[in-house]
Amino acid sequence: MSWRMTESVEEFAAEAGEFLRAERARNTVLLTVTQTLRGRPDTYRGAGRGGPVFGWWLSTGAGGPGAGGRGVGAAFMQTPPHPPLLTAMTDAAAAALAHELADAGREIPGVNTPEEAARAFAAAWRERTGTPASVHVRMRLFRLGDLIWPSPMPEGRARLAGTGDRDLLIAWFGAFAAEAGAMGESDQGQAVDDRLSYRGATIWEAGGVPVALACTTRTVAGMVRVGPVYTPPELRGRGYAGAATAAVSQAARDAGTAEVLLYTDLANLTSNALYQRLGYRPVEDRVLLEFG
Repeated sequence: MSWRMTESVEEFAAEAGEFLRAERARNTVLLTVTQTLRGRPDTYRGAGRGGPVFGWWLSTGAGGPGAGGRGVGAAFMQTPPHPPLLTAMTDAAAAALAHELADAGREIPGVNTPEEAARAFAAAWRERTGTPASVHVRMRLFRLGDLIWPSPMPEGRARLAGTGDRDLLIAWFGAFAAEAGAMGESDQGQAVDDRLSYRGATIWEAGGVPVALACTTRTVAGMVRVGPVYTPPELRGRGYAGAATAAVSQAARDAGTAEVLLYTDLANLTSNALYQRLGYRPVEDRVLLEFG
């Protein structure tokens, strides 16, 4: 049992893709980032950061691809400046990964992992580096069941964002990241351009004025993920975010998407309640640990 590492997204997709697609909802972020990098390979490359790194855990008798009955039992990726993103994995695999990344001198601000693997990874990281971990945020993955539109609906309508909205979207993406306590600086202009490239940003307008935003990822393996969803503080409490989320959720369903997903911060009781009123149901919890 061991980790295999690569800097090639194509190799990662070939070796771990089948494993990731077997539980596409739980592996939604790894799948969508893989797809993004295959189409836009410079997305996560910046001065002084280094490039993305990927890995898969080969375990005896795990099934799936691999010589001699050895198959992929777990996977991870890190796209600087973001923390490594882990699939579900055993304690042994999580500890071994922490050792591999530490021994390689990989600078990571934390780790994004299912709850079960968090303790093993954090303990092994501290063993190698002396750096303790603390909880940065706890998240919950939701899957859409039957969509329930807000009632009453707020005033306004949904429209696809275009290049003329770019400056507004960059400001809103930045404000969302700041409120969410995103770990590591990100190029919001790059993130916005990516969304606009596949019509993945929707604005809710009231009286002809943009009042809320809801985005979706690319469709990958029959699923999309909603996010970010943002309303400026002075416009909250009027139902705009719920309407925008319902609009993009319905659009995904109309396009034939099998699964519509989203993540919430478990500390944000308002958003958790909102999405459940719209018909989203819990799938699994994850934790983002911060080192140092």
